[in-house]
Order: sequence, then structure tokens, then C-alpha cells
Amino acid sequence: MMIGVEDRSQRRSVWLVVAVLGAMVWAALFTGMASAQEAEPVTDDEVNAIAKQLYCPVCENVPLDVCPTQACAQWRALIREKLAAGWSETRIKDYFVEQYGDRVLAAPPARGLNWLVYLIPPLAFIAGAFILYRAFRAWKQPLPDSEPQRVPSGAAADEYVARLEEELRRR
Repeated sequence: MMIGVEDRSQRRSVWLVVAVLGAMVWAALFTGMASAQEAEPVTDDEVNAIAKQLYCPVCENVPLDVCPTQACAQWRALIREKLAAGWSETRIKDYFVEQYGDRVLAAPPARGLNWLVYLIPPLAFIAGAFILYRAFRAWKQPLPDSEPQRVPSGAAADEYVARLEEELRRR
């Protein structure tokens, strides 16, 4: 009878191990599905927010978000994949710069001669405002009278007036 009791306890142990393993597998599968369902899909707005900041490396001066080429569609899909993988906006832009150079950025980085892009427009605005200020000030001041205007003498004035009246009568 001893053998029967040991046999039963072994069976119970095997069933217990199988049940625990089954519960662990089920929990792992259920947790995996739940975490996959929790991840929100990447929206077109999120993709386009980054694509607006990049230019198409194939076309000139066309933002990536509006470029109709197949290459740009693939690059937008790549941005979507990178966002789904958890990449940040900066990391994605750095990836594109690494692949295609600074020319893909809508706003060039302020290094090298690119800093002139940020410096020249404000300086030009300030210089234009200063020139306008000086011009308005000069226009406001009366002109100095350097030579008085001559009034024609009586005989010359009468002759001029007579010619003028004659011309007016003809018309």
C-alpha cells in the first residue's frame, strides 16, 4: 500500500507542476497581448510634425510631409516605425542628418557659415529701420532757403500773363 500512496503523490506533483507551468504560460501570453494593446498607434499628425521639419533629400526645397514621391512615402513610413519603436524627435532628425546631411533639415543648425542665416535678417531689419528713421527726419525738416525766388519784373510778368491768357482762350 505504500507504493500506492507514493504513486498518488507523484501524480499530484506532476499535475501541480503542469498546472503551474500552464498558468505561467497563459499569464505570459495574456500580459504580452495586453501590453501590445496598450501601445497607441502612431498617428499621421505625429509623423507629419517631424516630416515638416525635414526636406526631401531627392527633391529640392520640398518638405517631407507634402512630397508626393515614393521615396518620401518610404521615409514617412520609416519615421512612423522609429516613433513606434520609441525614438524621440531629435533622434529621428539626427538619423536623417546622419544619412543625408544637414541639407535635409528645414532649419539649418547654427554652426559654420549657417549662423549667418540667423544673424543677417535681424541686422538687415535694424539697418532698414535706421535708414527709414533718418529719411523721415530729413523729410520733416524744412529746406533752407539758399537763394530767394525772383519775381519777374513788371514788363516781363505782363508779357508772360498775356501769353498765358491767350493760350487759355484758344482752348
